[in-house]
Parts: sequence; structure tokens; C-alpha cells
Amino acid sequence: MTATIRLTVGQALVRFLGAQYSERDGVEQRLVTGMFGIFGHGNVCGVGQALLQDQVDFEEGVASGRYAVEPGSEVVDPLAHGHLPYHLIRNEQSGVHAATAYARSLERLQVMAVTTSIGPGATNMITGAALATTNRIPVLLFPSDQFANRAPDPVLQQLESPQTLDTAVTDCFRPVSRFFDRINRPEQLIPSLMNAMRVLTDPSDTGAVTIALPQDVQAEAHDWPERFFERRVWHIARPVPEPAALTRAVEVIRRAQRPLVVAGGGVVYSGASQALRDFASATGIPVADTHAGKGAINWDHPSAVGALGSTGSSAANALAREADVVIGIGTRYSDFTTASHTIFANPDVRFVNINTLGFDAAKHGATMVLADAREALTALTAALDGWAADPAHAKHARDLDAAWQREVDACYHRGHGPLPAQTEVFWALNELMGPEDVVINAAGSMPGDLQCLWRASTPVQYHVEYAFSCMGYEIPAALGVKMALGEDHEVVAIVGDGTYQMLPMEIATAVSEGLKVIYVLLQNHGFASIGALSESRGSQRFGTRYRMRRGGTGGRLDGDLVPFDLAANAASWGADVLRCDGIAEFRANYAKAVASDRVTVLYIETDLTGPNPPGSAWWDVPVAQVSTLESTQTAYTEHVEQLKGQRAYL
Repeated sequence: MTATIRLTVGQALVRFLGAQYSERDGVEQRLVTGMFGIFGHGNVCGVGQALLQDQVDFEEGVASGRYAVEPGSEVVDPLAHGHLPYHLIRNEQSGVHAATAYARSLERLQVMAVTTSIGPGATNMITGAALATTNRIPVLLFPSDQFANRAPDPVLQQLESPQTLDTAVTDCFRPVSRFFDRINRPEQLIPSLMNAMRVLTDPSDTGAVTIALPQDVQAEAHDWPERFFERRVWHIARPVPEPAALTRAVEVIRRAQRPLVVAGGGVVYSGASQALRDFASATGIPVADTHAGKGAINWDHPSAVGALGSTGSSAANALAREADVVIGIGTRYSDFTTASHTIFANPDVRFVNINTLGFDAAKHGATMVLADAREALTALTAALDGWAADPAHAKHARDLDAAWQREVDACYHRGHGPLPAQTEVFWALNELMGPEDVVINAAGSMPGDLQCLWRASTPVQYHVEYAFSCMGYEIPAALGVKMALGEDHEVVAIVGDGTYQMLPMEIATAVSEGLKVIYVLLQNHGFASIGALSESRGSQRFGTRYRMRRGGTGGRLDGDLVPFDLAANAASWGADVLRCDGIAEFRANYAKAVASDRVTVLYIETDLTGPNPPGSAWWDVPVAQVSTLESTQTAYTEHVEQLKGQRAYL
């Protein structure tokens, strides 16, 4: 007879998660290492009670000596004993962002879960779920749901549909999740969690995993098989390239006269940085990178040519226009990478795509290699032994990059005034931060400037979320990164005033958790990126500045500056705030922040209108075809001309 243990669904969930491990390259680690959350009536007595019981059991184990101190440590490791630590957040979307940043920092080998109540608590997570899935990052979400037994109907915060009683707000998670399920009976939890772990540890088919938990089911008891809670290891595969596919790729590359590598996030998540550098050194093929792939090859490697695409370097973009073979490794070819399908201008260009996901590997009519990035690069390097790109092509790439580095130096040392350009802040940080420190950003004009200018020597140093480009990501992301990497890494989140106002409350979470994080808050009284885009597309920066309304309700928002004090607001969350008057004081205050053991915000005012780095590629943003505004008419004429360079890559 099968041995069982009687637990609630919430208790079974917590116990199961504490026994799951991931393994890659022979190294095992806890898969789910903790849970962010906010309790409400939907989960406080279900998952919340289970987390409390787990916490009490762990504390009793420590007090009784049942849980021993690990060798070389001064404290008991909670993860080694199946404990699932709980972390209180201030906003549910923030919790998903923090969990995403955590998993990304650990190459997707470990993840965090998030629990919320029913209704608004659940739907607050949808933006975070979309971000995680778009970025191919695993997160585990447990939104609460309406009563499965439908006795209290409608329960508080339940969405009613006259068409069916089976619709709930959690159905909104379906299109933004890699896996979605709803647990209406306790025994459904077993296959659901098994599939959840499968998706979390899949190197290609991963993203947000959402399991909706009706609040009555969370508290319902069930006799669970004891084997359900045994230690289980989920092995993360490294698919090797099929020999025939490798041969086809090699044939295409050997015929190339002007090849170019595009390194995407898959290189980083695979831990393939060294393999990429070895491949570039052996073949002499220039290597450009995307946001997610930046740092996979060190910026000063002889083959490195910088960022590619709409916010890329002039060197990488010039090489992309000439390339006859593009080798995409772990990239999904976003429109910024392809400059809206204009950057690869050679009419005969061919693609070789290396990816674990067939959906991405097949893009642009490519020769496909379905494989792990590290395994594929190692195999390609061996198969191309004795072959190298034309030395003239390699020298051309080095010359282009040298010219671009002079542009970087000019942008970093503008001496702009009276307010500094934000590029000067980036210059100071790029010089002051070490190769294992982490810079974080996600939205506005800063990702473009950072992709252009940041000199990353390691993949860990550059953490810019630009697949979903979600305002509000940076502050909670710093929590996740710091929790993942620990005290040996300075974690610096650069936050614009627009982004800051989205989710500032997680500064309080960093303070309460005792996490030393540095936030750089740039105040320019508006949206620099969208303002510049608006102006360039004929919309005159309308609605992109933080201004008082002038002339009553019918007037424009173009009066005096809004009299808010973001530095004082940051201090109110419990952080130390250092105001910086110019770059010299910013540098001095950064040193103080590094020396501190507290959350520190460096506040500096910058120029809203730049100047920004010189552009060398396009981004397709449609312009109104009909308008009485001369600025819009001019922009539309320019847009029509730019569209002529757009093409499908077949």
C-alpha cells in the first residue's frame, strides 16, 4: 500500500517546492529558492499558512540541533533543509520582476515563486508574466482564484461573466504564460507541478509558469503519496548539434566573404561566453551583440564590434549592412536587433541560426542548428579548424570598431552643461564599477545609450531588460539580482524619473531585507526617449514632460515644473539619499555608496534633451499619414523614404 501524508494543498505545494533541484554540467542546486508575495483573503490562509508552518518547522529544526550548520559556515543553510523562505514585497508586479531578474542572473538554473491574492493581486502580475515570457526567463506564479466549490458566489474580487461561470481573471495569464493550469481538485496539483518544473527547466520552452489556486482548494486537505515529496532532480539539457545540421552550417560559413556573428541572450544563459570568445579568436569573424548578449564577448576582444541594430554601434551596423552570412547564436532577432528589417542590407545575405528553440532558429529562412550555444560553438570551432575569415575583413572590422570607440570616448567626456548629459553618468559608472558588478536598466533612452556605449567585459555586468522594456523593472530587479549574486557584487540600478514613479516602493523591500543596493536616480523632468521619438516623428514632444497644466482644463501640460522631490521620496522609503551636483560629486558619492552597507540612492539632475550617441540605424515607428501639422507631414515623408530599405529576409 502506498504511504501517504495528509496535508493541505498549500502545505503540499510548499513541501514539494522545497525538494526540487536542477542540474547542469554535474552541478545540482535548489530549483525554487524562495517565494515573493503579498497576502490577501485569497492566499493568507492557504499558501500563507503553509509558508508560516514551513518557517516554524525550520526554526524548530535549527533550535533543536536537527539542522546542522554547514561546514565552513556560521549559519544553517535553509535551502539545504527544504525550507522555502518568504519575502514580503510591496507590489505584485514587482515580485515577478524581482523573480525574473533573479533567474536571469543565475543563467536560469534557479527560480523564485510569487504568491498573490485573488483579483487585483493576481492581475497585477500579468505585466511581469509577459516580461518573463518575452525574455524567455522562468518564473513560477501562484495567483489565487475564486472558490472552486462556488458556494460564496460571487466572492470578493471575483470577475463575473454572464456567459460562463468558469471564467476568472486568472484566464488573462494564458497568453502570457508558457504553462498555465488551474487546480480545482487537490489531486490535480501532482501533474500540474510536474509540468511546471518541466517548463521551468526547459532551455527553450520556458517563461512564466502560472498555476491558479482557488482559495478554498488551497486550504483543502488531501492524502498525498510520500514519494511526491522526495528529492527530485530536473536535468537541464545541453542539446548537441545534429551532425548533418552542423555540416550544412559549416558549408555556408566556409563560403562567406564577410561573415558576422550576432550573439544573443542564449549565449549568456548557456554559459557559452568562453566558447564564443574561442570561436571568434579561431575564426576571426567579427562579433556583434544584442542587449541580452552584451558582455558574452568582452568589449576589447579583437573580434568584438559592439552592439547591433537600432541603438547599435556604427561599426556593428556597417558590418551588418555588408554581411553575406549572419550567424545568429541564441538570438530571437527583435526589431531593434534587425533595425526593423533594414540592417542586413546585402541582397544575398544568408543566415545560420543556432538556437534551442526551433521558432527562433527558423527565422529569416536560416540554415538551422537546434543546439545549446556552448555545444554548438565548440563543435563549430572544431569543424572550421584551419579556416578563418578573410584577414582583410577582420582588419576592416577592427578599424571600424576603433573609430567607434573614439565616438564612445567623445560621448562619455562631453563636458555638457549646465546639467550633465546622462552619457556622462554612464561614463563615470563604467569606470567605477568592476567587471563582476551589475548595471541594471530597462526603459527610456537609457537602454539605447547603454547598448551603444557600455563597455562590458563580462556577461554578468550588463543587465538591461529590452525585450519587454518595462518601465518600473529596475528597482525590483535590483532586489532579485542582489539576492542571486550576493555581497561580492555591487548592484547598481539606473532609474529615470519616469520609471521611478512606476514602482518606487520596492526600495522599502530592499531596506527591510537588508540588501545593499545602489540606485542611480536621474531626474530630467520628463520622458527623454519618448520625447525625442515624438519630436523626430513630428509630434513635437507633446505630453512627454512633467509640467503643470497651464490655462485651465483645456490648456496644455507645458507650464512650470511639477514641484515634486523624488530624492525626498526615495528617503521616505528608508534609503540613504545622496544628492549629486555634477559628475565630480557623483563620483565622490558613488564611493560613499560602495563603502556603505545600506541601500543608497544617488540623485542627479541631467539634461532632458541629451545629447545622445550618434545613431546609425533605423526603427520603424509609423507616422500619421494625414495631418495639418507641418512637422508631422515632414516626418511622414521621411518615414516613407525609410520604408524603402525594409525587407523580408528569405
